[in-house]
Amino acid sequence: MAGRIKDEDIQLVRERARIDEVIEQYVTLRNAGGNRIGLCPFHDEKSPSFNVRPVQGFYRCFGCDASGDVYKFLMEIEGLTFVEAVERLAAKYGITLRYEDGDSGPRRDPQQRNRLLEAHREAGAFYAAALQSSADAEVGRQFVKDRGFDQAAAETFGMGFAPRGGEALVSHLKAKGFTDDELTIGGLAARGSRGLYDRFRGRLLWPIREMTGEIIGFGARRMFDDDRVEAKYLNTSETPIYKKSQVLYGLDMARKAISSSSQAVIVEGYTDVMACHQAGVMTAVATCGTAFGEDHARVMRRLMLDHDAFHGEVIFTFDGDEAGQRAALKTFSGDQQFVAQTYVAVEPRGMDPCDLRLADGDAAVRELVASRIPLYRFVLDNMLSRYDLDRGDQRVDAVREAVTLASSIRDKSKVDELLREISGRVGVDIEQVRAEHRKRAAAPKATPTTSTRAAAPTGDVPTIQVSSFGAPQFFDEREALKAIVQHPHLAKSLIDDLDENDFTHPISQELWGFIKAMPWPDGPDANWLPKLSDSVASDELKRVLAVAAVEPMRAGERNTAAVVESVIVRLQLLTTARRINEVKSKLQRTNPIDEAEPYNRMFGELIALEQQHRSLRDRSIGIPTL
Repeated sequence: MAGRIKDEDIQLVRERARIDEVIEQYVTLRNAGGNRIGLCPFHDEKSPSFNVRPVQGFYRCFGCDASGDVYKFLMEIEGLTFVEAVERLAAKYGITLRYEDGDSGPRRDPQQRNRLLEAHREAGAFYAAALQSSADAEVGRQFVKDRGFDQAAAETFGMGFAPRGGEALVSHLKAKGFTDDELTIGGLAARGSRGLYDRFRGRLLWPIREMTGEIIGFGARRMFDDDRVEAKYLNTSETPIYKKSQVLYGLDMARKAISSSSQAVIVEGYTDVMACHQAGVMTAVATCGTAFGEDHARVMRRLMLDHDAFHGEVIFTFDGDEAGQRAALKTFSGDQQFVAQTYVAVEPRGMDPCDLRLADGDAAVRELVASRIPLYRFVLDNMLSRYDLDRGDQRVDAVREAVTLASSIRDKSKVDELLREISGRVGVDIEQVRAEHRKRAAAPKATPTTSTRAAAPTGDVPTIQVSSFGAPQFFDEREALKAIVQHPHLAKSLIDDLDENDFTHPISQELWGFIKAMPWPDGPDANWLPKLSDSVASDELKRVLAVAAVEPMRAGERNTAAVVESVIVRLQLLTTARRINEVKSKLQRTNPIDEAEPYNRMFGELIALEQQHRSLRDRSIGIPTL
């Protein structure tokens, strides 16, 4: 079995894998100076505090303290081991890993994920070809046509057909070199009494892709009455590469439109997604055999950069029947997952987007989305329908229940609009409604608990020291550390003039000890910072280092080399000024006659320090852009 991955290969993968490119598969990032920021994928937050520093290959969340390099991110977000994270990235960037001998214990196949993805890629191509040419697939081709899609649309979405025989895909993939275990683990085949058979048989297929575009599963629709599986839709079961609670059909095609428009349209089926995209609604996605849940919401929020200062839209389409209303109410109950404005689009005749497109054309689908109404208004209609508003007591009860909706409205400027709407719909005075709302708002609320990933300190650095390092008097030390760890190649020529006396806080002194022990790179080096982090013993020091690695320098980055030089020179200026004051204080306490020798020595030191201070000051004045 393979042994330990060679260190130089680990470093090569880290250099090739741009951390922001990897993270953007999970989080929408926007530029912020030298950083890129987004909503943290590791805890719920309303304002972006997740910072990515591409040059240093490092990330840190200022909300929950999550930090690390590209490997750490994959390990945390996907639940991978370190080796699995390296292998995942190596495969993505086309790097062949080398392993050292000596690991005698059994280990999983490092290529499993790649093999499963390759098998699904081959299966997707096989199914797509079958849809176009197989005689069995005529029923599938007719279905596609009947639903208003042409061959080009089927090809765009990669639609396919599973032959009825039951062993066609198995034979095809085994001929390509895939093993029985790979086909069963990936959910493409199952074992029966007579051996392996195709998981999908005689069904029309839609490939389900992750955001990168890789096929990770299939959704299959029943086509024949003699299909032994009665379920109308059959989806890939949970596999190492397919987690249905985290997957949204069409997200690979919609993600850019969702990010750029800050709008997501959640529909209920594969053909609804197709209909929306064909009609120009490029933000449509659908769940895959499960209800829209918390994991789906997290994915959408990260893509939309959904936070308080950013008013996006999440639009759910529901059928107008009772089941559709129940779905809308369930969505509203989980609406706290979104800060974006949440809307519902219901076609009066109960048509889904695909049926609507067939009946009235593309424009009708676009109009359905455009005519969305706030989800709270839809819920209000449903709520008031349960009361007899001709009775006074029922009107009072209706108002009391209806004002609870006000606390759920994201845009607080719309609260009074809702209260007026309640007043008019129920038939009571607006002041009565406002009074009930104020009473409701004044009621005690449960104290929220904050989810955090920050663990209790486990290192040997007292927490109080870390806290005090944020004091204003240590600003220059913090800026110098940021300049050094973010741009070590630019600081290389300046560090000979630095020593431990330039840092006065125990935290910066200890970090400087680890930093100066590192070999200094000649240019940008994605491995330098992770190696430095690995060398630091204390968890608290690692957290401080993570902050220094991603927090922008206050001076900006108009001329990075000048900024680095400036903050280091500034630190030295403070050191010489401090030393000058110390020597002057000693001179004042020294008798120049009785202690002539030490007095003269200190006087000479003072002259040298003052000359050094003037030189540093002149140097700082000559640094451009600051």
